Order: sequence, then C-alpha cells, then structure tokens
Amino acid sequence: MPQGTAQRSGNHHTAQRWAKFLRQSGHRVRIEELWSGAAVDALIALHARKSAASVERFHHECPGQPLIVALTGTDLYRDIDESPEARRALELATRLVVLQPKGRTHLERPLRAKARVIFQSADTRLTHRPLADRFRIVVVGNLRDEKDPFRAAAALAHLRSHAQIEVLQVGGALSPEMEDKAIDFMRNDPRYRWVSSKPHGEALRFMAESHLLVVSSVMEGGANVICEASRIGLPVLASRVSGNLGMLGSDYAGYYPLFNERRLARLIDRAISDKRFYAGLKRSVMARRSLFAPSAERASLDALMKEVGTRR
Repeated sequence: MPQGTAQRSGNHHTAQRWAKFLRQSGHRVRIEELWSGAAVDALIALHARKSAASVERFHHECPGQPLIVALTGTDLYRDIDESPEARRALELATRLVVLQPKGRTHLERPLRAKARVIFQSADTRLTHRPLADRFRIVVVGNLRDEKDPFRAAAALAHLRSHAQIEVLQVGGALSPEMEDKAIDFMRNDPRYRWVSSKPHGEALRFMAESHLLVVSSVMEGGANVICEASRIGLPVLASRVSGNLGMLGSDYAGYYPLFNERRLARLIDRAISDKRFYAGLKRSVMARRSLFAPSAERASLDALMKEVGTRR
C-alpha cells in the first residue's frame, strides 16, 4: 500500500479486503506502506506512482519473484502519461491489475497482455429503502478535484421546481478550499447538505435511504461506491468517463457529459418524473450485482495468484 494512504481511502479498503481474501485462501499477508525488505514470495503494489520505490526495490532484491501492480484511476488517466516512475513500475510488473475492463485500453499495447481485470466487491447486506418524504441524491467520496465533487450541488440551480430534492454530500474535505465550497453551497441552497466524513457503515445507510447516487469523477479506476450501489440496488447517475463506463456498461442510460451540471439536472429531473426511466436504471445496476460479489473478487484474485505461481 502506498505511503500516506488515508484510512478511508480506496487503496486502504482494497488492501484490507484483498488481505482478507488472500488469508482465507491460505496465504500469509502483511500490509506495509513501503516494502520493508522482509522476505516474501510476492509483492502486490497498489498505485503505480506512489508505490514506485517499493516496486523498484523489490525488482532488484527479489528478481524473478511475482510483482503485481494494481492501477488506480490517477495511474491510468494521468500518472502513466506524466510520471516516468509510474511507467517504470508498469514495465517491471509481472502482472498488472485494472479494476474494470476499460482500464486495459489506456495501457500501451505491449502492457495489455499482462493486465488482468479484478472488479472490486461490496459485502453490504443493506437493501434499497429510499426515504418517502424527499427525493435524496447522495454523493459519496472525499472532496477533491479528481472527483468533481460539487457537480450534483451545482445541478440544483437547474432544478428550482423540485423543492423536495435533497443533495447529501458524504466525504471529508481534503483542502480548506473544498470545505469553503461545501459551506457556500449549503448557505446558498438549503436543499444541499454536507455531512463531512462518516464511518463506512453510516455512509452505506445513507446510500440505502437515497433515490440516486451521483458519481461525478473526472478520473476513476473503478469506483467501489458503484459496487456498493449495485449490491444495494441504488440507481446511479455518472459522468461519462472510461472508469464509469467500465463499471456500469457502455449502454447504461444514466450517463451525463463530464462537468455538465445542466445535463445532470435533466437526468435527475427525468429520474423523478419518469417512473419507467428510474425503474430501468434500477434494473441495470441490479443486473451487475454478481460482478461485484465478494466471491467473484476473491475468485479473480485467487486465479491471479495461481497464474503467477505463488506459494501458500
């Protein structure tokens, strides 16, 4: 796991989940922010750029041993174009992991052959029970530029006729500027509410009580919140970016153009007023539930470890 990984970040949750699956399959696992040099049979590095130093060291000190690099959205859609260290990590890897199939298309052709898809999973048993007294739209994730976090809040300006809407923003502000923006939106529109960071279980309950999840990411490796929404049965509206297309499918009806709050507002209005459209979104996310089951993620991880020849 890369240095400085926050306790509620996607990398942290992935590391903990994969460690659990690997232990269930008989492997001994240790999680470190930087590889300490301890004797291991394989290294799994989450985030190519942030783990580049560990990847380089492992390559030199343990030549020929399996080296797996899992790629995040910032890896795929920014860092491998800008960072020589990230590109070097991809070249050194025995196998690459992408979190949805569209991720492969952003790799150079020589690298695609060693890329494997592992969909993330969600273990929630909550079911979709939206609130009856309002139409809640939930946005879940830390407030940072890569997530375009206030697009749903901005869409409210184009939904003046819908007084019963609530946009609920769940996630910590990663800069004072993000906190100021959230506070400004709350001052300007009482339909917007920011509750900052919440424990995972509480965030899932917010989702289960909502009518829509908005995933407005600029770059996304494979949003685990989409896995959670699918398992719950919560319809999603998402920016039309590669990572979301790979998670929800190219023919999903709930996409809007990136940064376009007017088009997002139209989708929200349609979801409120057109019951058939809303039901279709729900059917589509439910149809992908099996992709995001813990058993499916564990099976994919087991297959990868068998392929690279690790011992248990």
